[in-house]
Amino acid sequence: MQDNLTPLPESVFDQPSDTNQDQKHSSTSGQAAETAPQPVKTTVIIPSIKSKGLNASNARRMRRIIAEDAEWSLAIVPQLTELCIQHIVKNFQNNPILKQLLPEHQHKVLDHLSPDLPLAVTANLIENENYWRRCCTQRWPVCHVARHGGSWKRMFFERHLENLLKHFIPGTTDPAVILDLLPLCRNYVRRIQVDQFLPPVRFPPPPREGDQSDSGSEGDMEESTTDHYQLHDLVAGLKHLEELDLVYGVKDCGMNFEWNLFLFTYHDCHSLATTIKACHTLKVFRLTRSRVDDDKVRILIRSLLDHPALEELDLSHNLIGDRGARAAAKLLSHSRLRVLNLANNQVRAPGAQSLAHALAHNTNLITLNLRLNCIEDEGGQALAHALQTNKCLTTLHLGGNELSEPTATLLSQVLSVNTVLTSINLSCNHIGQDGGKQLLEGMSDNKTLLEFDLRLSDVAQESEYLIGQALQANHEAARQQALNLSHLMSPTITGPENPAG
Repeated sequence: MQDNLTPLPESVFDQPSDTNQDQKHSSTSGQAAETAPQPVKTTVIIPSIKSKGLNASNARRMRRIIAEDAEWSLAIVPQLTELCIQHIVKNFQNNPILKQLLPEHQHKVLDHLSPDLPLAVTANLIENENYWRRCCTQRWPVCHVARHGGSWKRMFFERHLENLLKHFIPGTTDPAVILDLLPLCRNYVRRIQVDQFLPPVRFPPPPREGDQSDSGSEGDMEESTTDHYQLHDLVAGLKHLEELDLVYGVKDCGMNFEWNLFLFTYHDCHSLATTIKACHTLKVFRLTRSRVDDDKVRILIRSLLDHPALEELDLSHNLIGDRGARAAAKLLSHSRLRVLNLANNQVRAPGAQSLAHALAHNTNLITLNLRLNCIEDEGGQALAHALQTNKCLTTLHLGGNELSEPTATLLSQVLSVNTVLTSINLSCNHIGQDGGKQLLEGMSDNKTLLEFDLRLSDVAQESEYLIGQALQANHEAARQQALNLSHLMSPTITGPENPAG
């Protein structure tokens, strides 16, 4: 191939010619020059020396170098820095190099790293939020980073840990799967929210002779075989844990439903009580939809007495009765609790009276939620009496508690003297028209209440409208007060051009 592309030597084109030949071709040279095609410098390959119709000037112009890559150009040669970055990214799992690089090079490496790298490599090395954002969005289609303090890295480790806990099967899953993650996530996890705890795998017992029944009793639950994952070792290693939100149950069980799938056992209860007692950084504890009864809630609350940090306790949607409410009342006197939620339980008048007695002398609680219980007027009146002396509670929810006019009468007296309450919910009760008029009379002297829910409480439409007008006036007064306060708190600009005084 190289022989065929060798250019012709110049001596071949410089041979002398006689005068007759010059005169013979002089008449046709002009026409040949006009009709002959112009040579292309970049596309025509020099033919072999035996080719015809070539002259010396065309041969020189058509010389070219045939490269291996026709698209190669000096302008696209990668810099050495880029080659080094590519090598670091390619070998990052075996040789993670990041802190030694310049900031601009670190960003380039992080932008090209795979989100699937082992956490043992990336957890304590990479702090860049953009990398962890890519890890989160690749794994979960919906990401609410605001629920995790605005940190993508915290969100990743909290949701990753929660996923491991939700799919842990006692007796089947190796506990090291969770505990090995502890050194990697201990500095980032501040909340654990688990809405499912799986029980151990149970194999059906062999059939006994003469046993004709094809279904067992729902009351015969062997708690020893349904204990769930124990959180003590995990929580003890999370030094910054502030919130624990748990549901002992199984999601999407379908046709495999059994009551023992939703059983919060006594062993679970004692283990959890020890766990939360030892966690001195815990501020929020929620245990909902777990069939917690009076005996179990007393065990839990006993471990929370005099807790140094607890601010919110949510035990809603359980089976807590008056004995459990009395335990919660004792907790109000031995803690810094600010929010107590006992919604949708079995609290009646005696339990509400215990809470009212504690509330009368409490100086920390700001929110009390007792909706969907059955405290009736006896319990409602006790709470109303407590609010006449309480100076800290701002939100009270008593919806769906079989309350009627006697409770409304006492609450109207509370509204005229209480200057702290900002929200009351009496929806789904039997306040009646006379009770509505009593509440309207109390609202005439109240300047602080901003929300008053009276839906489905048999209050006359006119009374409900006038109460709404009073609430609107309170809102406007609160807005003006906030504007005045912000004006007073704004700093006065002083300087050489604006001397004070």
